[in-house]
Amino acid sequence: MMRAAVLGSPISHSLSPRIHNAAYQELGFPGIYTAMEMVDSDFPDFLKSLDTSEWAGLSLTMPLKESALGIVDFVDPVAAQISSGNTVFFDDGKSILCSTDHLAFARIFQNVEISKVAVIGGGGTARAAIGALTGLVPGADVLLRSRDRISKLQQAGLDLKLNFLPLDSSLSDYDLVVSTLPAGAADSLALSVHEGKGTLFEVLYNPWPTALVAKWQELNLPVIDGFTLLVEQALDQIRIMTGREFDYTQMRHFLNELVRAA
Repeated sequence: MMRAAVLGSPISHSLSPRIHNAAYQELGFPGIYTAMEMVDSDFPDFLKSLDTSEWAGLSLTMPLKESALGIVDFVDPVAAQISSGNTVFFDDGKSILCSTDHLAFARIFQNVEISKVAVIGGGGTARAAIGALTGLVPGADVLLRSRDRISKLQQAGLDLKLNFLPLDSSLSDYDLVVSTLPAGAADSLALSVHEGKGTLFEVLYNPWPTALVAKWQELNLPVIDGFTLLVEQALDQIRIMTGREFDYTQMRHFLNELVRAA
């Protein structure tokens, strides 16, 4: 029986075990996927202790997406570009970090009309979104609480022209707003939103709805929810960890119904 797990803190709310275990059963993969509370200081020793012949892989959430860069044996070029990785897999006993967040954002953005976009936040998820926007739009506005992550954001965007704005800037004139902040951190923005024209992509799924989502719904504007990102990034993790090929459309439908019934 192979093992896999999602690591982070806090982790008790995670739906990843429900998603992965259902997919493993659907694919006939002999594995079990659990959630493990893990902070930065404990992760290096945990990773070293693993018998990689028994582990299919690891999913990483806060606060490990950035700290893992200096701990694993190899970092995928995209994960290095965006300074963030959410997936560890093993090859010949070596640990490799990649970002299925980036892959998920890229596929989701293909189905959204984008000309003017704002990204709220500057962490690993924001950088994955910005990396996925490269080539789709010439530039993006980034709303930040502080400016200390600007260099990493610019690295993530490659040739994307980024315009950095205060967190309390207006959101009314964008085709797409991507909110990547932790729970509660963007709630004050909702108070200043009185009109809009575009789609809100809220990466959170707990709590739901966030204050921003409630405002978008009040204005009858489209919302992409965090369940969409959760499932989309999981599709690639499932493929990587099981080594099984499957129809993404069918599995996406199956897992979307699963998480929304939870």
